[in-house]
Amino acid sequence: MKSKELRPPAIYLASQSPRRRDLLRSAGLNPIVIAPDVGDDPERLERAQPGEVPLAYVQRVAQVKLEQALLRLHRLGPRQRPEPADLIIAADTVVALNGESLGKPATPSAARKMLARLSDTTHQVITAVSISRFDGTNAGDVTVKSEVTFAPLSPAWIQAYVNSKEPMDKAGGYGIQGAAGSLIPRISGSFSAIMGLPLHETLMLIQRLSHKR
Repeated sequence: MKSKELRPPAIYLASQSPRRRDLLRSAGLNPIVIAPDVGDDPERLERAQPGEVPLAYVQRVAQVKLEQALLRLHRLGPRQRPEPADLIIAADTVVALNGESLGKPATPSAARKMLARLSDTTHQVITAVSISRFDGTNAGDVTVKSEVTFAPLSPAWIQAYVNSKEPMDKAGGYGIQGAAGSLIPRISGSFSAIMGLPLHETLMLIQRLSHKR
């Protein structure tokens, strides 16, 4: 008798980030992206609470994203819901400098200030991932910390980079996979986590949870 053909688990991705989607696709998965409900305010969710340190912040936001996406999917019901999936993934990334969270810049001026602060320094990038089965069971999470060192950034380079609009949807105001990568001489940790999803650790967690019943 032929062995049952293995298939990759079907996955809901509670993120609008094309980088997270593409990282999962690079591993042979085809995530079903779950968009926020009309009227939801993702920026409000991602605001740090008073006194919240970067690690606690990013773990809380990833978990809340997961919970909200599960509620959204269950509210839709089986007829309106996208094709069924085994697992749902949420993630969040924060850039931390001297214990302070640097989120996504709201304005070009904020992006310039962030990049000026990161110039010629080493900072942390922390990415938290939360995963559960669709019925809410067998949940798991993983957090990966990496360090990124920037070369000195000239005001002219910062202005040109901000003008490209690349910083505006990224934690800390930069994407390592874009133009900023040429001015990062050293990283310690996971390149994919700095992009927004620690791929190895996420795949190990998917494998563990998808085999649990």
